[in-house]
Amino acid sequence: MTDLLPVRGSPGSPYTRKMLALLRYRRIPYRYMQAPQADLPAPKVGLIPVFYFADDTGAFDAVVDSTPIIRRLEEEYPGRSVIPKDPVTKFLDTLLEDYGDEWLTKAMFHYRWYYADDIDMAGSILPHYADVTESDDKLATMKKAFSERQISRLYVVGSNDTTAPVIENSYKRFLSCLNNHLKKYPFMLGNRPGSADFGCFGQLTQLTQFDPTPGKVVIAQFPRVHAWVSKMEDLSGVEPAEDGFLDAGTLPSTLQDLLTELGRTYVPVMLANAHALENALETVTTVVDGKPWQQEPFPYQGKCLQWLRIEYARLEEHDKNRLDGILQGTGCEALLARP
Repeated sequence: MTDLLPVRGSPGSPYTRKMLALLRYRRIPYRYMQAPQADLPAPKVGLIPVFYFADDTGAFDAVVDSTPIIRRLEEEYPGRSVIPKDPVTKFLDTLLEDYGDEWLTKAMFHYRWYYADDIDMAGSILPHYADVTESDDKLATMKKAFSERQISRLYVVGSNDTTAPVIENSYKRFLSCLNNHLKKYPFMLGNRPGSADFGCFGQLTQLTQFDPTPGKVVIAQFPRVHAWVSKMEDLSGVEPAEDGFLDAGTLPSTLQDLLTELGRTYVPVMLANAHALENALETVTTVVDGKPWQQEPFPYQGKCLQWLRIEYARLEEHDKNRLDGILQGTGCEALLARP
């Protein structure tokens, strides 16, 4: 394919940054738009980034949701894959990507709208992304309205005074785990980037290089991670080795530490969310790190868990056993508990 793939997004969107970096690495030609275009359809759900895929007639379909888009791109644009061939390594890649998309995003939203310095920066800058030519008076009005709306939605991701230390300690432990892993491997699953790298990278573009409070943590304690985020932005010059992904049979302890962090925080919330959805409860309730956790049920995260379980169910029995052995003791095994 030689036509440019239309993509619409925003610099303040971690998922936009995730997908643009992936397109660069995979050398997929694209044109990036930061405003709706009259000649392109609106997506059914008002999320970004939006990918516009052309059908056989040349008509465009507006598609959102980064994880399925990555898999579609694998089918339509061969080469430089971000999906491991080994089914067990592939599952781990999917799991870590989901952690980035569905848990690290809680840290991103929390820090941005919980602390005064971060609120002021986000409120001052993000409205400019819509139109930098707007008047100062209108932008000031937009800042106030936008900030108040976002702050009022902190409960949606579970952020409050009780859970603030849970989210922040989890963020710092993740940084420590990633930092230790990067001492030996340039990417989460070895010597070539997978979808997991791009999923975590997207959130970290904001946490490490935009929002001041979490950014200070990285600069002071984890400069290696800060550099990694900058390098991930454009990997178009990387020539990945065919066998660059880690062998699932010999995973390093640093990756086990990452999985244990998932089991400590992401897993109990995903399971509690699924329980709330299955029982039509109005509130997700669980305990994370000894602290009560409450948030609204999130149907999309219910789908994410279902997709993980479907991928697990499709594994051959010997691959399930291999994966079970890797996840045992990390806490992640609870996501896939067999009857």
